[in-house]
Amino acid sequence: MKINLSGHHVDVTDVVKQHVEEKFTKLASHFPTLISLDIIIAKEHGEFDVEISTNYEGSRIAAKGVDAVMYPAIASAAKKLDAALKHRKGQLKADLHAKPEVTAPEIAYEKIQEMDLTK
Repeated sequence: MKINLSGHHVDVTDVVKQHVEEKFTKLASHFPTLISLDIIIAKEHGEFDVEISTNYEGSRIAAKGVDAVMYPAIASAAKKLDAALKHRKGQLKADLHAKPEVTAPEIAYEKIQEMDLTK
């Protein structure tokens, strides 16, 4: 999986790159069809905004994490992206399964009417 990492008012050092790669290696193993991630780390008004976006199985998925410290912001965005990808994967798997036929349950009143209660 390719990770495109960029910073806005933030220096993206080798330590930050390594941390990001460690965070997303597990994600790559869970979603092998994931090709690339676009990650933007920005610092505005004393807070770090981490925006992650990707294409997964025909849909654009994005997540954002905000924190006063960079590493928790990255972790928050990673967690949100993981949840969004799991949701999308569930939607795709649900389409593959056969849908059950909807049958109307018999109403108790109709059952009572059919019964012979005169005995």
